[in-house]
Amino acid sequence: MPLTQYPGRVQVFKQVLAPRQPELVTHEGYEWLYVLAGRLRLILGAQDFTLRPGEVAEFDTTEPHWFGPADTSAVEILHLFGPRGDQAIVRARPSTTDSAPPTAPDPPSTTS
Repeated sequence: MPLTQYPGRVQVFKQVLAPRQPELVTHEGYEWLYVLAGRLRLILGAQDFTLRPGEVAEFDTTEPHWFGPADTSAVEILHLFGPRGDQAIVRARPSTTDSAPPTAPDPPSTTS
């Protein structure tokens, strides 16, 4: 199910993947996978990973890859696909280049 419709930019999909045989592919682009439910098997080149809910993977799709359920149950994921060169920007705290948030004006003084 597509969640965005921005040609040429990062596309976001919610997917429920049924069990199937691994078949490695390559193509131009960059992918991010976030596991919502179930267990995801990701084969990336010679490496084999199992991701659980809340875990994420990102990779350049020119690397041979395949992903699907890690067992006989379906897996539910958020799948982001973008142009080659796009990478996630991880923000764990405010950027040092962000401008300071606006401050509230001082309340008007009252004099009698």
